[in-house]
Amino acid sequence: MSQRVFNFSPGPATLPEPVLREAGRALLDWQGQGAGVAEVSHRGAAFMAMAAAVEARLRRLLAIPEDYAVLFMQGGATLQQALVPLNLAAAGARADYLITGHWGQVALQQAAPYVDAHVVASAAPDFCAVPPASGWQLSAKAAYLHVTANETIHGVELNQRIQAPCPLVADFSSSIASRPIEVADYGLIYAGAQKNLGPAGITVVIVRRALLAREGQRRAPILDYRAHLARESMLNTPPTLNWYLLGLYLEWLESEGGVAAFATRHAQRSARLYAALDGSGGFYRNRVEKSVRSRINVPFFLPDAALEARFLAEAEQRGLVGLKGHKAVGGIRASLYNALPDTAVETLIDFMQEFCRHHG
Repeated sequence: MSQRVFNFSPGPATLPEPVLREAGRALLDWQGQGAGVAEVSHRGAAFMAMAAAVEARLRRLLAIPEDYAVLFMQGGATLQQALVPLNLAAAGARADYLITGHWGQVALQQAAPYVDAHVVASAAPDFCAVPPASGWQLSAKAAYLHVTANETIHGVELNQRIQAPCPLVADFSSSIASRPIEVADYGLIYAGAQKNLGPAGITVVIVRRALLAREGQRRAPILDYRAHLARESMLNTPPTLNWYLLGLYLEWLESEGGVAAFATRHAQRSARLYAALDGSGGFYRNRVEKSVRSRINVPFFLPDAALEARFLAEAEQRGLVGLKGHKAVGGIRASLYNALPDTAVETLIDFMQEFCRHHG
């Protein structure tokens, strides 16, 4: 068996090895049923009990209040960006959007066919900062304000608590479960699991129950949050294996100390990585304003494209993979998701310092 690499991919991302080992056993025979977890019925008692346990564990880890519903859905975060206006806003109603990077722009595009999508502020074109809240042009009667908690591509993270005259909707895909949050500050939170919670193919939606009373827009039941809630996220056949793996991942998070422990871990290791960047004498450059640098996705640039290509090639030879920056910005990007071991970050920093000595 080949040795596992240190995977800095932006997603799908590294899964914890204990999760993978347990999943391997369950794929052949789950709970002594003589069939694997991906083969049993989602309507069976065993799977229904597992699904309920996963929700209970997620509620415990994130301190989700009882007046919030939890849904497990398909389609990734991008589908939620379309479902939010369909479910929470009347046709043509105003909805506010704060744009701090690429995924905020995508959310705006997904909503535009359904609402009057209004940009309250934008950090375009560079996306290296968060516009000061004092300058946001918030609408008086918006159905909601949408923000992206952490911009995976540009490495910008929202750190402040946001005050708005309407419900706050947030894409937490790349920072969910990386630090404690006040769920009650938000009307709706959505997050693709493939970065900090599990594999690609399942998405968590946490929504204040009172918001589901809104009529929204005409839509098929499959696009209606209320229909999914009424059927316990099984309106259609769910991604059963992904749901099971998400549950194993949550169990692992809990065993590692929970969200508070990961907040400390992310703060410490991202600080070490940024210190290596800032201490390189300009050889490595991170363009993001220090106050909003992401703890999770760290993009940086070398003096030229040729050196970046060499950096990536030599890093891969050391077992450091997934470091190529997004095509929208180029450069290098290290994604430090929950399951990435601390030794991966230390190995990357050692390599960076060695590469700088040889080529700086």
